[in-house]
Amino acid sequence: MTEAAMSPARRLRNIIGGSAGNLVEWFDWYAYAAFTLYFAPVFFPKGDSTAQLLSTAAIFAVGFFMRPVGAWVMGVYSDRKGRKAGLTLSVTLMCTGSLIIACTPGYASIGVLAPAMLLFARMLQGLSVGGEYGSSATYLSEMATAKHRGFWSSFQYVTLISGQLLALLLLILLQTTMDEADLKAWGWRIPFFVGAALAVVVFWLRRRLDETRAFEGDISGAPRSSALLLIMKHPREALLVLGLTAGGTLAFYAYTTYLQKFLVNTTGFSKDAATQISAAALFVFMLLQPAVGALSDRIGRKPVMIAFGVSGVLLTVPIMTALATADSPFVAFLLAMTSLVIVSGYTAINAVVKAELFPAHIRALGVALPYAIANAAFGGTAEYVALWFKSNGIESAFFWYVTGMIGVSLLVYLFMRDTKHRSLIVHQD
Repeated sequence: MTEAAMSPARRLRNIIGGSAGNLVEWFDWYAYAAFTLYFAPVFFPKGDSTAQLLSTAAIFAVGFFMRPVGAWVMGVYSDRKGRKAGLTLSVTLMCTGSLIIACTPGYASIGVLAPAMLLFARMLQGLSVGGEYGSSATYLSEMATAKHRGFWSSFQYVTLISGQLLALLLLILLQTTMDEADLKAWGWRIPFFVGAALAVVVFWLRRRLDETRAFEGDISGAPRSSALLLIMKHPREALLVLGLTAGGTLAFYAYTTYLQKFLVNTTGFSKDAATQISAAALFVFMLLQPAVGALSDRIGRKPVMIAFGVSGVLLTVPIMTALATADSPFVAFLLAMTSLVIVSGYTAINAVVKAELFPAHIRALGVALPYAIANAAFGGTAEYVALWFKSNGIESAFFWYVTGMIGVSLLVYLFMRDTKHRSLIVHQD
């Protein structure tokens, strides 16, 4: 069925189906970050907690460095075989990676093979997420109507945050129903089994999605997608994606994934309290995404991104400095929530901005590959860089690092075109 003939109900079903699969992908991805505090001692030799967290953060970063490979391979695959095909393949790889983590014995049983298997599983998951981002961003942007494209595409981050939130909620549930010793010994494996099972459900769900009109009709006679074509024909757009992503993705991972560890290692909250603060902030953050996406449909993408850039540059250091000495969970929540309100100016609309920059025949690759490179360089290393600064006694330098990278992206926002008014997504509402 073409998009022009698609009923609103069917279009909504496809958008929900595509974004629901994204939720499971990101649940699997973030389960690693949410449960790091518990399984780090299982996979690595005994040592101080910061050293073990550094080891797991390094593997977390390696997963990010596989994302450009996944973005390249599956971006081309999605441009050539269809958005639906790319989404189905990515969830298969994620399921495999989760099963490996769930089943791998610890260092005490198999020695160095344990962290090696953990590394391999994260590499598979990195391939999966690298392909997932471009395929889902493209699918949601192409499936939505032009008038509400910012609103509907924001559900990519709604589901991304939902996946992270569900991982945290499962952690809270296990923390309240299990002894800490059992959670450290084997309970941390539960979310990886859950993620693998949910991925099987998503595989079936994604097989039932409609393909977008842009893929079915707009790529007829166009050049075949490839990395060379992207570099030769669309270098400016690729560089724009790199630049607009760098500060946004670093801020997102600093304010979300790293926040839980920061609240424990620096502020001094218990693991349970840090998890609850993070979960509460993420829930409100999730609800903000459609509102910010809808705002971009009214006033444009560019003003929203500029608001993020200016606020991030001015407030990151004060917020993180205050958060380091927060004396109550409520104060910590308010500070965390403030930072997430700021970063919503990037997260809610970054997918649609990137999709609107490229023509259909290379859109999935153009969205995915430069994003994945920037994400690997800045988002994937956020935890490791933060912990490195902390281990060297200069933790506040991380706050300035985040500020500086947001400033770089702000320059891109100021000088790029507003994609809402100059979109390359051909659409028949």
